[in-house]
Amino acid sequence: MKRRLHKKYLILILAYSGLLLLIPYVLDYGDKSYQRGKHGLPQQQPRCPDLENTVALLWDNGYRLNGSDTTEYAVNRSQSRMNIYLHATWRTGSSFLGELFNQHPDVFYLYEPMWHIWQALYPGDAASLQGAVRDMMNALYRCDFSVLKLYAGTQNITTSFIFGWKMNKVICSEPLCGAHKRHDIGLVKEDQCAKCQKRDIRELERECKKYPVMVIKGVRVLDLSTLVPLMKDPAINLQIIQLFRDPRAVHNSRLKSKQALVKESIQVLRSKKQTDKYKRLLVPSNRVNRAESYVSSAMELICDNWLSDMMLVMNAPPWVRRNYLRIRYEDLVLHPMEELQRLYRFSNLSTSPALEKFALNMTHGQGYSSDKPFLISSRDAKEAIYAWRERLSVEQINQVEAYCSEVMRQLGYQRNSL
Repeated sequence: MKRRLHKKYLILILAYSGLLLLIPYVLDYGDKSYQRGKHGLPQQQPRCPDLENTVALLWDNGYRLNGSDTTEYAVNRSQSRMNIYLHATWRTGSSFLGELFNQHPDVFYLYEPMWHIWQALYPGDAASLQGAVRDMMNALYRCDFSVLKLYAGTQNITTSFIFGWKMNKVICSEPLCGAHKRHDIGLVKEDQCAKCQKRDIRELERECKKYPVMVIKGVRVLDLSTLVPLMKDPAINLQIIQLFRDPRAVHNSRLKSKQALVKESIQVLRSKKQTDKYKRLLVPSNRVNRAESYVSSAMELICDNWLSDMMLVMNAPPWVRRNYLRIRYEDLVLHPMEELQRLYRFSNLSTSPALEKFALNMTHGQGYSSDKPFLISSRDAKEAIYAWRERLSVEQINQVEAYCSEVMRQLGYQRNSL
C-alpha cells in the first residue's frame, strides 16, 4: 500500500515538474505568435536564421523589423568628410575602379592596406582575420596610421611601407614629393615616385586630414556584415561601393594569375568548415595542378559571399541602401563616362573633362590584360569582358554557372548558350 502511494506521489511530482518547465516555453511561443500575428507576419520558422541574425544587427538600437525607425543611421552627405570603401574580390577590376578615385584631386586614396594583415598573419584563415581588418579600417578612416606598426615588425615606418605607395598620387605629389602634380590626371610613373624621399608616417596622417573624401580599396573583407559597425559609427559613417563582375570572367582571370593568388585562396578556403559541401574543395584534384585547384575552389566561396552580401543589402533598412552603391565591371568599362559620373555623384565629387578622358582611354587600349596580373594599364574593354568564352573549357564554364547560378541571376548575367 505504502509502495503504491509513494509511486503515485512520485508520478505527481514528476508531472508537476514537467508542467513548470513547459510554462515558460508556452508563454514565450504565445507572445511571439501574437506579435507576428499583430503585424500580419506568417507564423513560420525563418528559412535562413544566420542571415536574419546578421541583418538584425543593422536595425537594432532603434530600427525595428516592423519599420518603426526611432533612430536612423542616415548619412549626412553635406558633412565635411566622406569615408568610402571599395568592396571587391580578386580579379574583378577593382584596381581600375580604385584608380578612378586615386586620380581625383580631392581624394585621399589607399590601395589594399589590409594586405599587411594577411601577410603578417599568414596562414591565418580569412574569417579569423576579419576583426583585425575592421579594426585597421576603423583606425585608417580616422587618419591614424599607427595601426600599421602592428604588422610592420618595427615602430619606425615611413611612406614606403604603404602597400602600393609608388602608384599613390598623394604620396608621390607635393608636399610629400615633387614627382607628380596632384591636379595632373594620369598614371603615376613608379620609377619617378621610387626616387621620392621616404617620409615619416605622421606626415602622411597630416595630409590625410586635409582631404574631404577618403577612399580605401580592398579585397580582403569577406562579406558586408563585417563593415556594419563602421557604417553605424557616426564618426566614420562609412559608405560602400561594391564591385561585381561576371563570375566566369573572374574565374578565367584568376586562373591566368593563379600563382599569385594561391596564398589568398588557401586562406579563403581555410575559413570554411569542412562540411560535406566544402570538403571536396579543400582536397586538390589529381587532374589539375595544386595551384589551379586552390584558386578554382575558392571561386565557389566567393560566389557564396556575393550572394550573402546581396541578401544582406536586400533585407537592410533604407539608410543602408542609401549608403551603398552596386556597380558591375562590365557597365564600368563599356560605359565609363556614365558610370564615372554615377560614382562621383555618390561620393560627393565633381568630375572634369580630364577625368572623363582618362576613364575613356583606360578602357580603349590594346589587349585584355598585361603579363603582370596586378599592373594598372589601358585595356580593350570588350576583349576583357568576353575573353572567358575563348579561354575556359565547356566543363569549366558549366561548373561556374552551376555553383554561381543565383549570383548570375541576381546580377543579370545570362548563362552560356553553347
